[in-house]
Amino acid sequence: MQRRSFLTLLGSAAASWPLAARAQQAAMPTIGFLNSTSPDPSLGRVAAFLRGLNELGYVERQNVAIEYRWAENHANLLPGLVADLVRRRVAVIATTGGTASALAAKRATSTIPIAFEIGGDPITAGLVDSLSRPGGNVTGMSLNADALAPKQLDLLRELIPKASVIAVFVDPNNPNSQTQARVEAAARTIGMKTLVLDVSNETGLDAPFMRLVQQRADALLVGNEPFFLPLREKIVALAARYTVPTIYAFRGYAAAGGLMSYGTSITDAYRQVGVYTGRILKGEMPGDLPVVHSTKFELVINVTAARTLGLDIPPTLLARADEIIE
Repeated sequence: MQRRSFLTLLGSAAASWPLAARAQQAAMPTIGFLNSTSPDPSLGRVAAFLRGLNELGYVERQNVAIEYRWAENHANLLPGLVADLVRRRVAVIATTGGTASALAAKRATSTIPIAFEIGGDPITAGLVDSLSRPGGNVTGMSLNADALAPKQLDLLRELIPKASVIAVFVDPNNPNSQTQARVEAAARTIGMKTLVLDVSNETGLDAPFMRLVQQRADALLVGNEPFFLPLREKIVALAARYTVPTIYAFRGYAAAGGLMSYGTSITDAYRQVGVYTGRILKGEMPGDLPVVHSTKFELVINVTAARTLGLDIPPTLLARADEIIE
């Protein structure tokens, strides 16, 4: 009898294990990760996001699930992607890759918390009413990258003292971009002229480079447009082919062979989105979490690219670099 009772008890427990496992799995929160660009392991963006989650004790596939959605540089796909995440009733939506992702998420839901990463001003973009007290269901991290144009132009002027005409790439399909206005305003203050070039698709990269050469631009500025980042290797290669000294907004360009980058750390921004996502999962309200401005800036100089262009980097500029790539 004792043996039969034990076997009965053991059988009942074994039968309940799948149910317990399913209940535990169902209780695991799911994050919706929405990005307007393409997955790129070499940039380390997702890894940085996961590090931020880890700081709050969340590990993917152990105590949190993540549904990844990538728009592959097709902004028109964002509403459908975020609608799918809303239907899946994710606990939080982490939007990355620029303002378009964040706006698509905000338009889709007023109840699911949203943690964003954008390049510009979230108030101007219409994402929040206040930086210190965002209110509603939206908060996040601003790279504030558009505001760095004056420093980027100063660096170009230091490298090329005689530069008077600066070309700037802009994405005409990004209505939230402030790159053109910021660069033009910064150039006026130091007596430089700007040549604004629209770059809206991958097959059109040669044409703007040909035009800047024809217009005798002295250098090029490639800003923080999300559309450009997945194309960085092609942009860098064309800048070398046309021998155009170029400054970029993110380190990834310099690492890919570009001359110089100055801007905020994009990996640190993704980490911060991961931190905020974790804090929201732990019960904090996004409306009570202040929007964070990036405070980590980095100057990266690729001396191999400089030699290829026949440029001598001033020692004072090298001394200020956070990283020198040989």
